[in-house]
Amino acid sequence: MDLATIIGLLTTFGLVLWAIMMGGPLTIFIDIPSVLIVFGGTIGCTLIHYPFKEIALAVSVGKKAVFVQEMAINALITQLMEYANKARKEGILALQGAMEAVQDDFLKKAMQMAVDGQEPATLRDMLNTEIEYIQMRHEQGAAIFSTLAAYAPAMGMIGTLIGLVQMLQNMSDPSAIGPAMAVALITTFYGAVIANVICLPISGKLKGRSTSEVLVKTLIIEGMQSILSGENPRIMEQKLHAFIAPKLRESMFNK
Repeated sequence: MDLATIIGLLTTFGLVLWAIMMGGPLTIFIDIPSVLIVFGGTIGCTLIHYPFKEIALAVSVGKKAVFVQEMAINALITQLMEYANKARKEGILALQGAMEAVQDDFLKKAMQMAVDGQEPATLRDMLNTEIEYIQMRHEQGAAIFSTLAAYAPAMGMIGTLIGLVQMLQNMSDPSAIGPAMAVALITTFYGAVIANVICLPISGKLKGRSTSEVLVKTLIIEGMQSILSGENPRIMEQKLHAFIAPKLRESMFNK
């Protein structure tokens, strides 16, 4: 679970609620017609924009903003180095037994391809193709949240215009102008919260998650290709260390 996302959401909503309650009761910010216009309208516009299948995929991808298990890069490099030493001593088929303890599906697939006798270039091409489709799915999920962020303020503005029209038709009663204006502005408030507190931050988080995941998978490809090529472990480690910042690099040869 990503604590940064949880803390960010709780902090933002907490501060908004605190500001609301400091100025009056929370109930003045609850208006059912406004909720229906903004939430329902945003979802409706998104359904027009995307088919059900893609929206369902976005929900699945969106979970990665909160629920994610990131692989430690240095631990992965150490793991690949161990596989390299094992393959050099016992042969590439020795990786078959090590696959049972591997939890990452992509790494397991790469190891299986190596055990099956794939050439290094073929392994790289096949796995790079898989990475490309993973990136496409991630970009699609992030794009849907960006679309939600675009439609929410627009629906909020539509709700505000509806409220203003209704208010202007009742200008003969000055006491009704204030409450009507407040209700009209609530829809804009709802749209701004949905866009800037939920959808845009989640879209940005998903893009970052995608970049990190692609980095890990590319490192796995590079490592498995080196293992298949029988490269010297020191050279292999130097190649894998290129994927991380110098201050984060840990060499197993210095232990």
